[in-house]
Amino acid sequence: MKTLNLTSQRKAVYDIVHQSHDHPTAAEVMNRLVAQGHSLAYGTVYNSLRYLSDKQMIRELKLGESASRYDARMDDHQHIICESCGKVDEVMAQVPEDWVNKVSQDTGYTISHAHVVFGGICQDCKKTSR
Repeated sequence: MKTLNLTSQRKAVYDIVHQSHDHPTAAEVMNRLVAQGHSLAYGTVYNSLRYLSDKQMIRELKLGESASRYDARMDDHQHIICESCGKVDEVMAQVPEDWVNKVSQDTGYTISHAHVVFGGICQDCKKTSR
């Protein structure tokens, strides 16, 4: 069983990530904390994000961008990134079992999990480019 030391700072950071549906970066979490009247040091925010990730309360997403993004949704799902505006959305489709088996067979790895990141152009960007 996980032992949690959820300080008020960690709780504030968790609440921001949990309430966000846009997969915020650490800088965006910081800006939202400031907007809510919190005054936390950047180090505290980064350490809180790491702690919450380590305790599997949030998920750190490395989506090929320079900054990690954070997701409070812990169920199995994938992500799609708009290659124009950078928006990140959730994809609720599961990774097909035959893909996982093929990767395992081709590499010799025992696969513990899979996360697929799709890239494309979102509907808003498609509308504005017409």
